Amino acid sequence: MAPRDGEAVGTFTYRFRPVHVAFGAGSLAQLGAVVASAGMRRVLLVSTPGRRGDVAAAKSVLGAAVAGVFDDAAPHVPAATVAMALVEARRAGADGTVALGGGSAIGLGKALALRADLPLVAVPTTYAGSEMTAIWGITDGEKKETGRDDRVAPRAAVYDAGLTLTMPAALSATSGMNAMAHAVEALYAPDAQPMATLFAREALRLLAASLPEVTRDPSDVGARERALWGAHLAARALDMTSMGLHHKLCHVLGGAFALPHALTHAILLPYVTAYNAPATEGAMADVAAALGAASAWTGLAALRQRLGVTATLRDLGLGPAELDRAADEAVARAYPNPRPVTREGVRAILEAAASGTAPRS
Repeated sequence: MAPRDGEAVGTFTYRFRPVHVAFGAGSLAQLGAVVASAGMRRVLLVSTPGRRGDVAAAKSVLGAAVAGVFDDAAPHVPAATVAMALVEARRAGADGTVALGGGSAIGLGKALALRADLPLVAVPTTYAGSEMTAIWGITDGEKKETGRDDRVAPRAAVYDAGLTLTMPAALSATSGMNAMAHAVEALYAPDAQPMATLFAREALRLLAASLPEVTRDPSDVGARERALWGAHLAARALDMTSMGLHHKLCHVLGGAFALPHALTHAILLPYVTAYNAPATEGAMADVAAALGAASAWTGLAALRQRLGVTATLRDLGLGPAELDRAADEAVARAYPNPRPVTREGVRAILEAAASGTAPRS
């Protein structure tokens, strides 16, 4: 992590992937130039049914560069949806993909890059952060497979806060906490380093300040823009580090039970953070400072409450049998995490997140 006053900088490495970022109000107007600079001439425009107005605007900007439209992207990127989109990309003779939307659309664009080597330009409309990472995920049945591959990393991202104005307050809150999860786990990642830590700290500060403004007044473009910038920085931190238990649990729950991705992140984040706190005091101090709280747990729990995110895993239909299954799957394979991951520990996290009670220390 980044050194504090008086501390040595230490030894570290980091790498930036080349990516063209266009950020600011009205940036959608730059989409045609961005796509051309990425070397794409015939694109498949990927989105979801609820974004048809934005898709029409994007088509107007892209003009003849649009070879086809596929607007059936779905949460958790089902393998069957990927197969249908591949058929459409080949029919259209596409040499690239423009994904407009949240994690569903951008995730599908990444799957096309993985399966068909189609370069990707992302136009995010939520705070999911997928547009800045080389992380992909595809769900087949009840299993969600994830990985990292530079081929899926978007060549460019166009951030226009105007596209987030139709995101309801509740989704803005959970999507924003999803972004905060990227920053929190980047702070205590085994490969944490000063650059990612700087991004993560600033991301948490921006999101903690802007998300209450966004949920109070969803039409506040300035607050939307600050939240979008915070999500961008959190995604940068995510791309530079390894994710731990929090992201693993969200992928397990999403794949096995088709839970809403952002809401699952928002429910679990305070509990997984509390579990990891004893093993990562410096990172927890950073989280608490960014939230202006006495501890990371109290700060995240209070922010979630302030944003109106009161749902529990039980509210999403998970009972003891489902929690047992999720705990079993979460410990089936090793992955980096600052505190050892045990079935008992994971089951306790899930139980607390199901009941809405404070975590055990």
